[in-house]
Amino acid sequence: MNKGQIRVHFLALLNRSDCPDALADIFIDQATTRIQRVLRTPAQEAQQTYNISGATASVAIPNNLLEIMSVYMDGSSLTRIPHHEMLQAQKTGELGTPRFMCRQQGNILLHPQPTTGTVFLDYYAEFPPLATDTDSNALTAIASDILTYTALSYAADYFLDERAAIFEQKSGQFLAELQEQSNAAEQSGNNQVMRPTVVYGD
Repeated sequence: MNKGQIRVHFLALLNRSDCPDALADIFIDQATTRIQRVLRTPAQEAQQTYNISGATASVAIPNNLLEIMSVYMDGSSLTRIPHHEMLQAQKTGELGTPRFMCRQQGNILLHPQPTTGTVFLDYYAEFPPLATDTDSNALTAIASDILTYTALSYAADYFLDERAAIFEQKSGQFLAELQEQSNAAEQSGNNQVMRPTVVYGD
């Protein structure tokens, strides 16, 4: 579904004559913001690469970042450390493949400082905005029901609608179902490997 179709469905369920399209769009935008705060699915996964040339103490975080999944270089994941430990470590000016990282406002600090190669950032990203009626994104494609009923819960608060509890319940139910499905997909299937509990040497 695209934004226009979402709005039509939303207005049909709301069934009020005093909710113009502009106000409906506000409810849909509020719903998107709320859903992004809690939902974490493969559809939200993104990757940013940083090509390093010269000593690099930090890299910029993408504007659409919701949550960092991992930062890695040369196949090794960086360990996240507290900010005060990072500041002390960076004072050494050590160069090489980074082993540690931390977030500072809009940047990811690295230690040691890489001088060449590629740093990878895997993260959960915001859904692309729905600017026009023909726009769609992963949320409208896989979870139009969550978006619609979350928007309805905001509308119910605005209009003091007695159906608020019903809309909120359905929104929460649909969101929990999708999150559970996403969690299960990460823990089952052909991409999983059984690991031994004990490894014996020769």
